[in-house]
Amino acid sequence: MCEYCGCQSLASIDELTREHEEVVRLISHLRPAHQDGDMARMAQVAREIATVLGPHTQVEEHGLFPAMAGDFPEQIAALEDEHRRIEAVLAEAAGGVTPSDPAWPDRLLAAMAVLRDHILKEQDGVFPAALANLSTEQWEAVEAERLKAGGALSRPAA
Repeated sequence: MCEYCGCQSLASIDELTREHEEVVRLISHLRPAHQDGDMARMAQVAREIATVLGPHTQVEEHGLFPAMAGDFPEQIAALEDEHRRIEAVLAEAAGGVTPSDPAWPDRLLAAMAVLRDHILKEQDGVFPAALANLSTEQWEAVEAERLKAGGALSRPAA
């Protein structure tokens, strides 16, 4: 993941980045489960990904993205659209359900490919742009949204 601009020195971006890294780690479990025909495992991993993405998406969409939308409206709208597409596929496995649709595993893998590209757009585009453009007040709003959203990962000790 990106480490060239220093944006990870901000707690908000560091936490979003750690969540990205966890999601990428989880995605790596899907292909072996798919090859084994283990839809139950794929559904479990989908739920784990959704658990990480829930608060992550809230922080982005209610904290970071509104601060960026004025300068980058098309890019932010496209990222939010990708969130909806990814969430829709993950939601099929919500509530402990293993989807019965035989096309779901392929849809899940396709959505995870979109998610990996999405993560790169955020890491290499949104986060550095936020570092360059957001005011102290906007960063405080992002952090306030994190406090409301919580997170699936524990914060590192200060």
